[in-house]
Amino acid sequence: MSRIGKRPIPIPSGVTVEFEGSAVRVTGPKGVLSRSLHPEIKVALQGEEVVVTRPDDAPKHRALHGLTRTLVANMVEGVSKGFEKRLELVGVGYRAAKQGEKLVLTVGYSHPVDINPPEGITIQVPANNAVIVQGANREQVGQVAAKIRSVRPPEPYQGKGIRYQGEVVRRKVGKTGKK
Repeated sequence: MSRIGKRPIPIPSGVTVEFEGSAVRVTGPKGVLSRSLHPEIKVALQGEEVVVTRPDDAPKHRALHGLTRTLVANMVEGVSKGFEKRLELVGVGYRAAKQGEKLVLTVGYSHPVDINPPEGITIQVPANNAVIVQGANREQVGQVAAKIRSVRPPEPYQGKGIRYQGEVVRRKVGKTGKK
């Protein structure tokens, strides 16, 4: 049995979970998330917990068991607490600013780069070299953060670029001068 899949998912107060066939809808203070799950994996409500079960021990079902449990757990956590990714801009003159809802990045190009967040994602700029991406959907938060990072990924020689907070960039040794 999958160690991840067999653990029940506790439902915090203020969160409701509804099932319609193979679809799951989770409602909470941070929003509403819905997802269609694999029809062979059964998801049921038992008291104040959600339990995920699989029909047999086929490799396909074993793989889907843990995945389904993690997807539902992320939905429950997202609508109750939310998710966030923090990015930092490293480089001389690199800065971020907000204009209305969109994020404006100045990262060494001849033009500023504008990023419009999708529905359900908020972007905060607490300092001109820091960006926080927040939302209820974990996949969307990660996707938007990756999109922002891809504007100017960190380079290995000087370490300049946009990186996740706490990310370690492996540095390379540059050229040496002639003597």
